[in-house]
Amino acid sequence: MKKYIWCLLILFVFRAMLVDAQIDKQKFACPEKRYRPIPLWFWNNVNINAQDLLFQFRRMIKEDGYGGCAVLPFGKNFRPEYLSDGYFDLYKTLLEEAQNLGAYVSLYDEFGFPSGSMGAHADGVPRFMNKYPNAIIKRLDKLEVIVSSKREKISVPKGKLMAVVAMDTLTKQRISLKEYINGDTLYWNVPEGKWKVMFFTCVKDGSPLVDYLDPESVKLFIKETHQAYYDRFATYFGNVIIQTFFDEPTLYRGNGRIWTDKFNEKFIKYYGESPELLYPALWYDIGPETESARNRLFGMRAILYAEGFMREIQKWAVSHGIYSTGHQDQEEVLNPVSLSGDLMLCGKYMDIPGIDKIGGNRPAERFYKVISSSAYNWDKNLVMSETFGAMGNLSVRELYHVAMEQYVKGINMLIPHAVWYDDKNVTFLPELSMRNKLYRDSLPDFNKFLSRLNYVLQRKGKHIADIAMIYPIETLQGEHFLDGALGFYRGGVEIPQTDYIQVSTLLTDTLGLDFTYLHPEVLASKCRSQKGRLFLDNKVNDEAFRVVIIPAMKTISLVNLKKLEEFCDKGGSLIFTTRLPQKSVEPGKDDEVKCIVNRLFSKQRKKGNVFFIESPHSEAFRQVMKTCCTTPDVLFPLGKELNYIHKQVNGKHLYYFANLKNVAMHSEIVLRGKILNPVLLNPHNGECTEAKCTYETSLNGSKITRIWLSLNVDESVFVMEE
Repeated sequence: MKKYIWCLLILFVFRAMLVDAQIDKQKFACPEKRYRPIPLWFWNNVNINAQDLLFQFRRMIKEDGYGGCAVLPFGKNFRPEYLSDGYFDLYKTLLEEAQNLGAYVSLYDEFGFPSGSMGAHADGVPRFMNKYPNAIIKRLDKLEVIVSSKREKISVPKGKLMAVVAMDTLTKQRISLKEYINGDTLYWNVPEGKWKVMFFTCVKDGSPLVDYLDPESVKLFIKETHQAYYDRFATYFGNVIIQTFFDEPTLYRGNGRIWTDKFNEKFIKYYGESPELLYPALWYDIGPETESARNRLFGMRAILYAEGFMREIQKWAVSHGIYSTGHQDQEEVLNPVSLSGDLMLCGKYMDIPGIDKIGGNRPAERFYKVISSSAYNWDKNLVMSETFGAMGNLSVRELYHVAMEQYVKGINMLIPHAVWYDDKNVTFLPELSMRNKLYRDSLPDFNKFLSRLNYVLQRKGKHIADIAMIYPIETLQGEHFLDGALGFYRGGVEIPQTDYIQVSTLLTDTLGLDFTYLHPEVLASKCRSQKGRLFLDNKVNDEAFRVVIIPAMKTISLVNLKKLEEFCDKGGSLIFTTRLPQKSVEPGKDDEVKCIVNRLFSKQRKKGNVFFIESPHSEAFRQVMKTCCTTPDVLFPLGKELNYIHKQVNGKHLYYFANLKNVAMHSEIVLRGKILNPVLLNPHNGECTEAKCTYETSLNGSKITRIWLSLNVDESVFVMEE
């Protein structure tokens, strides 16, 4: 207990260090080391030795301008062997030098990626699976038999039997057949109808990765990796080692059918009833209950994943005085159900929710708002992105462009990918060190630019936006099924009319409107309506929304739909897009959903605004928003819209604007409220200048501030209230 309290004290002190009371202009111009980016450092394909290690690390800190590193052991020929005494000796050498230089280390938890295998021994045998053969990934299999005779005798397949269900393919009637099993054989007298019998079994998949859905298995992985570092380097935790980093866990292993043999008992504990009769819905339409059944099954799996893997790592990190961060694989797929389960929910149990901006035509930028909104929903301050991996030798301008887009969309910790120990054998370009002539002259300035962004945007404060958008995970779960045509790596199933990302990019990239995704769990548990506002009640990030967008949704929680109706009745504005809800997450409540939707669009409505934009496009949203928000938070001249983020820190307003368009922007913008003594902070050069501004009262009586902004292409600026 004393050790636990001491670790919590270290973590509290370190977190307090990260946030100055006020933004200091001199510190902004030249931020302290703790705000510098911490890159991945691949120890790749060579015999690492202490002398070269120290030489490279010192250059990373003193010449490249980095703040530390996250060591990523990588490659078949890597020596000394991962987690061996020789490996830890080198790691200690690194920690000692980091302490001498005032630098930091992020504890990367794996050999290569994805997290969960501990890599392999020199003979190719996977470490974790070899030591814990029962703690690895399990898969749900389905065996089905079309029955025709009156008396059926069927052998029960191997594995943990989760359910055996007969379904009439015409009427959708389902019957549990477990009571008809004797030994390893099913005997069943078949009634009238067109029946098939389905066996659902949980089996070992053969993947060497830890069972992400089982906390006890994950604890074994933590013991062998994270705890191995702590046992040797406890004195460095919380002062040199500041966080742990996991990389690319996913649910698409096991052909997208990752399961756990404890699923049924955990479902019963959560819902109070057995899931056995619902199992056919994982593959088939089972009638009116289909969407509800899938929400409970896939929703339960998403909870087990978030609680089994992310939460266990977070618990360990907090108890050892450091943060937890990391990211999923394939975050940029519209339908996350067979990939991350529920991408927003994954961030609930991370100190620093994260994403991966990677090459290969994978547009993670469309999902930055999902990750930052996850942080806002569960009151986290930091948002991470591992960035530039496999994007090739980007131009310096592209480095800045990518970074600016991340920071205006809520990310405030960019982890560069990567520096390579052996820069002659780089697997994933770019190589981001002074040894690369492409970046030799520009890298220190770029890292100082990132440090300035971190210095300002990592401080605690609340995000401000007029608009909330419901994260449509309930619809995505309701229409997902296993073994879909897209294949497990691409999400399996393309959900018809899914538009939440289209609406997101339309708002931020075209109209210059910021927003926050609201997770259904958070809307149900942490939101309330009052005087035309929907309040997100967090200790720090207590947002207040004037407009709620319900993107294309077939299925919605009845509890939340009632909350949205209440918000409208109290003067708020609702915007539905593409298709209207008609199914309920709660079983048997579809008619109530349809009734509320009809009532919302009733002509007798006296309060609030309700709109349906059947085909989302910029002009439709522009006109609707004029009705919903007569004085918006930020207003740009038509055609001169910028990306931005607005926060309030220590009671003062703070804006970050970035020009990501292909033309310069020199114009006046309007900010709601009277922004006192605004100054412009330039993160590109560290300069501070007085803002040109005037104050007015709008036609509806609101105070506004007009500020002149002049930004060339790929330039950005802070507007700070003093």
